[in-house]
Amino acid sequence: MPEDFNASKPIYVQLADRINRQILRDELKMGQKLPSVREMAVTSGVNPNTVQRTYSELERMGIVETKRGQGTFVTENEEVLQDLRQQLKKEHIHTFFTEMKEMGFSTDEMMQGLRSYIASDAEGSDAQ
Repeated sequence: MPEDFNASKPIYVQLADRINRQILRDELKMGQKLPSVREMAVTSGVNPNTVQRTYSELERMGIVETKRGQGTFVTENEEVLQDLRQQLKKEHIHTFFTEMKEMGFSTDEMMQGLRSYIASDAEGSDAQ
């Protein structure tokens, strides 16, 4: 089933973001083989060239490694994956902070809102 993509961001970047999140959630493990370009293109509903560009970008970032004749694999370099985790955290915090500032929230209001959200989320987790 083809995936939905946001028209404001290149599809290859969105695919790379999805793969990165799968790696961080441990849905894709270190050293695990990614689907072939053709297989990923079919399941995502995109052109194989788009998937190839995605894999090339991830390889340039050191997140995946291509082994000739075998396929593309998630890196086994834990440091690269930790750097990815920190980078994504920083990007999400930046986006959150920027959007909240644009809505007129002060830093104190943001911190209070985060504390309140975390406290209520923790209570919700305890109830389960």
